[in-house]
Amino acid sequence: MAISRYADLLDEARAQSELQRLLFVFTRAELPDHPSEAQRRRFEQGEGGVLTPVVCVDKAPEELSDMAALVEESRETGADWDIVFVAALAGEDAQAQAEQHLNRMVESLKMGNISQFLAFDRHGEAVDIG
Repeated sequence: MAISRYADLLDEARAQSELQRLLFVFTRAELPDHPSEAQRRRFEQGEGGVLTPVVCVDKAPEELSDMAALVEESRETGADWDIVFVAALAGEDAQAQAEQHLNRMVESLKMGNISQFLAFDRHGEAVDIG
């Protein structure tokens, strides 16, 4: 199944035979340290920049409903975000392993390694960042 919306992700996670845990890293677009004028202009036009992790959470698919609810829940943290990266963890001990995997996700994202994660905007649309 091709996942093009957040709802597709939830459907797919709920359909799995093994227990699933969804790992979320919310990121905010920012200018890099010491940006050039070209980088600054692109960023002001809504392009470029770096994605900085601001909030992490893990959830069972049954704890989630839709993107609007996820956005509302994230709003309660007080952290603004632009793109959320998601990975799935399967198995009986997924919840116990979630924090360790979230830390790895954050480190991967900081290094620019994003290809193994799904990315969604605040509207629940999959985003191809590359």
